Amino acid sequence: MADFHVRNIEGMRQIRVDLQNETIRAARGALSNYSGSITFTPRLPALRDILRSLFAHESRVRPYYTGTGSVLLQPSLAGFHVFELQGDEKWILEPGEYWASEANVDLGLHRDPFFSSFWAGDGFFAWKTTVSGKGKVAINAPGPVEEVCVKDGELKVQGRLVLGRTSGLRFRSVRSARFPRNFISGQERLRLYEGSGKALVCWTPYWNEYLHSQMTEGERISRTLFE
Repeated sequence: MADFHVRNIEGMRQIRVDLQNETIRAARGALSNYSGSITFTPRLPALRDILRSLFAHESRVRPYYTGTGSVLLQPSLAGFHVFELQGDEKWILEPGEYWASEANVDLGLHRDPFFSSFWAGDGFFAWKTTVSGKGKVAINAPGPVEEVCVKDGELKVQGRLVLGRTSGLRFRSVRSARFPRNFISGQERLRLYEGSGKALVCWTPYWNEYLHSQMTEGERISRTLFE
């Protein structure tokens, strides 16, 4: 099994993956450098994935890295969260959160109900990456991540605090309070996750990521820092 590490250097975080005759895949453009006997292979997606990508806010091309050595992905002022799939659940990730995974992790697409996505500000066609099977997955995260368990209940959050959830949690957008009290509540619409399952939640961002986000209106560093 590939060994995923989150390195913390000079206030930035970076994913390092050590391979021993193994294969991983990563988001398009995520590579910083690699060493050892490793083959880099960008694979073309299936036709249906290309069609779906017209409505998705992320690339369907995820290059593969195969062999023995170390792969370092691009550093970030934000952070990363690594978790392991056990084979008995499917996770639905928010757009742009997928970063890397072992090759035997299955990737797919999920679309939430039209009006739930629209009222949440995601648009009518909000396709999201799903991960299932067995293996490790790394996602982007603006700060430390906590796994929250929900059992026949609800989790309501203001904003995009939930980075991913298991398929047992249904998503919709609701008023912060009953009409017309919602207009004086001082809260926008809430994102509601109901049912039974787990959610990956980031309650607070890293301070340097927050400052960068405020100064750049939320723009992420998406390319190597030295270009």
